Amino acid sequence: MSRMNRTVTAKYRVNHLIRVPEVRVIGPEGEQLGILKTSEALKQAHEGGYDLVEVAPTSTPPVCRIMDYGKFKYEQSKKEHKTRQHQKSTQVKEIKLRPRTDKHDLETKVRQILEFLAEGTKTRVTVMFRGREMANQTLGRTAMGKIREELKEAGTIEMEPRMEGRNLYMIVAPKN
Repeated sequence: MSRMNRTVTAKYRVNHLIRVPEVRVIGPEGEQLGILKTSEALKQAHEGGYDLVEVAPTSTPPVCRIMDYGKFKYEQSKKEHKTRQHQKSTQVKEIKLRPRTDKHDLETKVRQILEFLAEGTKTRVTVMFRGREMANQTLGRTAMGKIREELKEAGTIEMEPRMEGRNLYMIVAPKN
């Protein structure tokens, strides 16, 4: 049995995995068939070409439904896929700079950030320091200050510039 099937059958007991002597049975059309012996309920399900699925194991006696279990699993996966499809995942784009990035290159990076913010995407601005550049971090902070000034109208600073290892970074979110 595959891993996915094990988790599904742990949620729903199907056919011969139902171990109780009597069950309350619901027919394929949703009609109440009453309390039957499990073997009798299984026999009815197989005669109709269906499966016996335990839907409420905690009630007394457990409630089982006669249904096409394969079709049920398929519909469940379709519903799950549809709900995942409509969820909006927050994506963070990243722009990387160096402390000695030239003015024109900085303007280009700001234009990219503005495009990301216009799309509604958060942007992480990172200034990377190498070697002796760590001794003069003010260059990186001034570059971040210039970027903040340029992005005042388009975005809000979600996280102030902060050092993490050899990188100085901040997160800019689009204004709503």
